[in-house]
Amino acid sequence: MIQNTRIRSLNDTPRRKGGAYVLYWMQEAQRAHDNPALDLAIAGANKYGLPVVAAFGLTDEYPEANSRHYAFMLEGLADCAAELPKRGVEFVVRRGSPVEAALALAPDAAAVVCDRSYFPEQKRWRKRLADEAGCAVAQAETETVVPVDVVSDKSEYAARTIRPKIHRHWDEYLVAPDEQIPKQEAAFGIESDLDVSDPEKALAALSVDRSVAPVRRFRGGQTEARRRLKNFTNETLPGYAEGRNEPANGGTSFLSPYLHFGHISPIEMALAARRSTRSGADDRDSFVEELVVRRELAINYIEFEPNFASYDALPQWAQKTLAEHASDPREYLYDRETLAACDTHDPFWNAAMREMVHTGFMHNYMRMYWAKKILEWSPTPRDAFETTLALNNRYFLDGRDPNSWANVAWCYGLHDRAWTERPIFGKIRYMNANGLNRKFDMEAYIKAVDGLVEAEAL
Repeated sequence: MIQNTRIRSLNDTPRRKGGAYVLYWMQEAQRAHDNPALDLAIAGANKYGLPVVAAFGLTDEYPEANSRHYAFMLEGLADCAAELPKRGVEFVVRRGSPVEAALALAPDAAAVVCDRSYFPEQKRWRKRLADEAGCAVAQAETETVVPVDVVSDKSEYAARTIRPKIHRHWDEYLVAPDEQIPKQEAAFGIESDLDVSDPEKALAALSVDRSVAPVRRFRGGQTEARRRLKNFTNETLPGYAEGRNEPANGGTSFLSPYLHFGHISPIEMALAARRSTRSGADDRDSFVEELVVRRELAINYIEFEPNFASYDALPQWAQKTLAEHASDPREYLYDRETLAACDTHDPFWNAAMREMVHTGFMHNYMRMYWAKKILEWSPTPRDAFETTLALNNRYFLDGRDPNSWANVAWCYGLHDRAWTERPIFGKIRYMNANGLNRKFDMEAYIKAVDGLVEAEAL
């Protein structure tokens, strides 16, 4: 079932009579299953007696993306190339502007379906598609459990304000989709510009930033995402509520990169957690809270805050308290290059940065500590904010995500409250190395990171 509230018509143009297929322009939801936009395209095609063609536009120049991101994405597209034909859907990859790829195939389409994005540039792509496709264009929301517009019509203040709004609706939306089966199989033989069945070869053909290398720790694609989800619900979810914050024990799903690239549905993840019989209610509730409430709070922020990427979007109380302490003496100052080299006086921070630089990931609790220390070690709060975002988006596989901007901003006061005032931080929440030592086995974390870095070097 695809709820009507997931679907939005983007223009008033009628279906093109005589169209050869329904086109699904794939962008956010890079997966062959559990994909409401694809299912909507198939349902429409079945109604019209047509097959479905899925198209992906691959640009070499996506902002802040490098070979680490492209390698992971291409592995996901290889998975799509293998799985979509099994559903009777033809898959076409065109190199260049994503919206140009969709518009190039639109003239032969009876209608076009796309997935929803929350970022300004991608919204402009969808508007252009709707204006120029010459046929009906519909959008399906694929990357949230509860559609953004159902939850709220404004930027929410904090998790406590959005939580009841999501809870009010989520039982309606936390349902497994009825996967649509095409009545007509697509067999047009439309040529792709790039063969993604060999991700390494495809990556070599792209002109992308190669200064950040791909990683061994993660392999992209829905098949791998589902394997990790199964392992998580069987092995890690039991005890999650108590163990999730321990940096050394790997008590996380490791699925954030897959969510970022749309390789797995958040609905599938939430349902798998809810069905788990090996974990307690606290474990399930803790995970679903992070997956749905916290993640969709970040998406709400991107959707309704036009300046989400700017320091100026921080709450006024946070900017005020940081400004009041901007000239406080700092014992240590590090530039961006020193931070990227993992070369500070703090062994815990260095270990976290090494995990990020070499493997594309960092434990969630350490991400908070990592960002707080950049604030402490930068000349000004604005410099710190910009450095945190730049490093986040450069090295993390799940960088450039709604969570990236919202979570970095959280470390500077967004979606948080004022705390006890102290130097440099003002009333921003503070974290220090002594707190890590009291709560966690930090030597075990450093040792675990050493092993991960060594594995990447093999």
